[in-house]
Amino acid sequence: MNKKFIKDALGWGLGLWLIGYILGFVLFFIVPASMIGWVITPIGVAITLGVLLKKVKGDSFGYYLKLALVWILIAVVFDYLFIVKTLNPTDGYYKIDVYLYYALTFVLPLAVGWKKTAIKK
Repeated sequence: MNKKFIKDALGWGLGLWLIGYILGFVLFFIVPASMIGWVITPIGVAITLGVLLKKVKGDSFGYYLKLALVWILIAVVFDYLFIVKTLNPTDGYYKIDVYLYYALTFVLPLAVGWKKTAIKK
C-alpha cells in the first residue's frame, strides 16, 4: 500500500466517520433520536462527495473499489464499537437510515471513481 492510498482510505475514512459521529452527538440535543440519521445523511453525502471529488485522486476504478471496501469496514466496525457497544441505544441502532448510510458509504466512492476514470479514457 502506498501513502496516498493509506491517507485516502484510513485518513479520510476515519475523518468522515468521525464527522458523522460528532454530528450525531450535536444533533442529539436538537432533533429526536429517531431522526438523527436522516438529518446527518444529506450532510454526510455532501461532505463525502466533496472529499471524493476534490481530495481523492485515484488513478483506477480498482483504487476506488478498495477505498469503498476500507470505508465500509471502518463505518461498520466503528459504529458497532462506538455506538452499539458503547452507547447501547435503547431502541436499537440498525434501522433503514443506517443501512442507507452503509450503502452510500460503499456506492459513493464507486460512482465517483467510475466517473473520474471514465473521463480519463
